[in-house]
Amino acid sequence: MIAVTGATGNIGNPLVHTLAAAGEQVIAISRGERPVDIPATATHRRADLGNLDDLAAAVSGARALFLLITGPQLTTGPEPHRLLETVATQGIRRVVFISSQGAATRPGSDGYARTLDFEKALAASDLEWTVLRPSGFAANTFAWIEPIRTGRPVTAPFADIGLPTVDPADIAAVAATALREDGHHSRTYTLTGPALITPRQQVQDLSAALGHPIPFEEATREEAFTNMIRFMPAPVAEHTLDILGSPVPAEQEISPDIEAVLGRPAGSYREWAVRNAAAFGPVSTAAGRV
Repeated sequence: MIAVTGATGNIGNPLVHTLAAAGEQVIAISRGERPVDIPATATHRRADLGNLDDLAAAVSGARALFLLITGPQLTTGPEPHRLLETVATQGIRRVVFISSQGAATRPGSDGYARTLDFEKALAASDLEWTVLRPSGFAANTFAWIEPIRTGRPVTAPFADIGLPTVDPADIAAVAATALREDGHHSRTYTLTGPALITPRQQVQDLSAALGHPIPFEEATREEAFTNMIRFMPAPVAEHTLDILGSPVPAEQEISPDIEAVLGRPAGSYREWAVRNAAAFGPVSTAAGRV
């Protein structure tokens, strides 16, 4: 049995479906704040990673764990070694942990301190572990749903700086492989898309997928920060903006790790946009001819 935290999120939800389709018994764990869309064969359990008793009950019976920390847990919460000890006492023997590319490229940033502590705790544990370090998510542009649906301009900072945005479905596919198959213990994978893409180009790809023009305005760093701290801790927003605005060379490199693990290339942002176009509103019939 495999336990998946963040089971309603952009990585966790496709991971639950992928594992269930492969015949695995899955425990889908979430805080219960969003509607739960899981296969009939999966079991939903509510837990907050900040409460170790709840987490212990949620993972009970599982042998492997997909571990994702988000929101306040990125900067606060139980000490990583205590969390790992807690799940190990419930029978967990393998952990796939979602870290971040920035943990390697900007290890001195306060926003990555806790993430790095988890990486260190895993390396010091007796668990089998795999660390995934994705770049920025294609799904971050779900933040544009409301302005696109209401006809207002999409805004983003650093409009012409390209980064290798990754499809969360690819992250989920790599996670599923590491959870189910041997050969990934003590491995750290950097997960990126197949090419650099700017925010302006993302809007153009979404426009093509939807079949109608989308107005775009470049935001200032200050405007972007004000928006981002509505859903993430301020230190995380600061280091995210540092990467978006002043990427170091390693943050613009295309990693081969997705293809190495999955045997196929990473998906592009354009492919993600086509697959998720309906989330942004009605799709024009012209979109099918793009």
